[in-house]
Amino acid sequence: MPAVSDAGPLIHLSQIKSLNLLEGIFGKITITPSVRHEVVDEGIRLGYRDALLVKDALTKGDIILAKLSPRLVRRATRLAKQERISLADSYTLMLAKQLGQPPLTDEKILSTLAKMCGVEVWNTWTILLEALRIRLIPKTLIHDAINELGEKRHKLSSKHVQEILDATDKILASQAKRAPQ
Repeated sequence: MPAVSDAGPLIHLSQIKSLNLLEGIFGKITITPSVRHEVVDEGIRLGYRDALLVKDALTKGDIILAKLSPRLVRRATRLAKQERISLADSYTLMLAKQLGQPPLTDEKILSTLAKMCGVEVWNTWTILLEALRIRLIPKTLIHDAINELGEKRHKLSSKHVQEILDATDKILASQAKRAPQ
């Protein structure tokens, strides 16, 4: 199932050297020109090495740059004004809806709007938990991500950290039950 990504998951997964998880879970990822500008152009300008990982994924074709139709641009512009969200977020949501693909975002407002539109939403943490569930990563990567992303960038509350760890334990317990004895 392909997906449309906002900047957050691309940045965060690149920071923990796990951008490849997107391909393992979703196959192809599509982004808007605004997301490319934010993640790659601005990231490189500011000296973030993780921006180069996203640029490489674009070059290899693992991430696809969408060409936005004039109609989508008009609809996204109206949505951005009505909901007081950034135009970049609006482009991501409208493209995901148009393609019938889930948006990947860490933005609460964008997640809420997507859910109101009946669209399934993924964030960095649900991506990591799914990667654990389908055995793309070990449990230690979840802990590393909490240390790297949770404390430094996401400002996770201790309650949210505990929810992620509980979900991790449930996934591992479920896998242990299904494992041959």
